Amino acid sequence: MNTVATWRRLLAEFVGTAMLVTAVVGSGVMATTLSPDDVGLQLLENSVATAFALGALILTFGPVSGAHFNPVVSAADWFLGRRTRSGLTASQLGGYAAAQTLGAIAGSVLANLMFDLAAVDLSSKQRSAGHLWLGEVVATTGLILLIFALARSGRAAVAPAAVGAYIGAAYWFTSSTSFANPAVTIGRAFTDTFAGIAPASVPGFVIAQVIGLAVGVGLLLALYPGAGEAADEVVVAHDSTDAAGRASRR
Repeated sequence: MNTVATWRRLLAEFVGTAMLVTAVVGSGVMATTLSPDDVGLQLLENSVATAFALGALILTFGPVSGAHFNPVVSAADWFLGRRTRSGLTASQLGGYAAAQTLGAIAGSVLANLMFDLAAVDLSSKQRSAGHLWLGEVVATTGLILLIFALARSGRAAVAPAAVGAYIGAAYWFTSSTSFANPAVTIGRAFTDTFAGIAPASVPGFVIAQVIGLAVGVGLLLALYPGAGEAADEVVVAHDSTDAAGRASRR
């Protein structure tokens, strides 16, 4: 089990999720400023910045917390690791989800302030429709499959590039532009910019993401029955330190 101090792990999840949402929202604002008349180009700029930022953030915070930045990833980690006593405990799952959600809100506030907008400006962008919810199910299912398949097959080292690439691509092949993350969805409700989502639209997206979590875990167990054995390697394998301060590889 990882013995990195809990407060360090929660801080990593908070800061990492905050920086991820800052990248999503900030690049959206910049895209609409630089390309005001081309929505396709705006989405391209937003997706490329997000994909690169996500990969870099996983590399930065993975050695501390695993760089989940996403409650559905943390929930899958807890569920799959229960039998083998790997991955997160129930209390750690609660802490991760809280840190990720608060971090996501802080990230929107930071992006708003960087671009001289009101610190909190609830989004007016409605995203409530069945085809969008289906897009979220697909995006979340694919994300869960990717992350845990990499861990189970011993390829967690490529997770930063692979996860960043998947999210960047899912911006384009899903109708919802792939939020795939309840914390990020909540955080993006706090900015009335290109990346925003109206608060009233948040519950539908979160429910779809939870369904995607269930579908993803079900498919994962069918394809990789021993997936829970690698829960400690999600999103990337990280170091642990024992009471004597000796570093060891999990």
